Amino acid sequence: MKKILQISLLLFLILPVSAQNSIEEDKRQTRNLIANSFDDIFSDMDTAKLSKYYTADFLLLENGEIWDIDTIKNYMKNARAQGLLPERINSLDFIEIKIQDKMAWVAYYNNAVFKMDNEIRNEMNWLESATAILTPDGWKLQMLHSTILQHEH
Repeated sequence: MKKILQISLLLFLILPVSAQNSIEEDKRQTRNLIANSFDDIFSDMDTAKLSKYYTADFLLLENGEIWDIDTIKNYMKNARAQGLLPERINSLDFIEIKIQDKMAWVAYYNNAVFKMDNEIRNEMNWLESATAILTPDGWKLQMLHSTILQHEH
């Protein structure tokens, strides 16, 4: 009986630590998902990576406009057709990440610096939120909501 009590107490102490580690790992993966998606999709303008980071029903609510996967593809096609594209350097400052079961909710500031010939040509700042779901392929973004800020946070 004493042995069962000791094992039960040990499990009682270990399980919350294990669950906390799992949530922290999900938060880390979610941060990486968002950062890597901006680098691969919007910095590299790589439409082939859309399905790696976004669900098929993904929506981007961009400063009052609704974008889906096709809208993003068309945006990139038109941008590439205009010729030289600036280098885009992204910085993210995460405000909060909440994980519940197989869903993540994230709030963050997004800063992008645009350079050509090693010279800064433009800088943009956004306040953004995202939802991600855990799929058999890992975390994927289901929605981004983006508001342009007139100043750096």
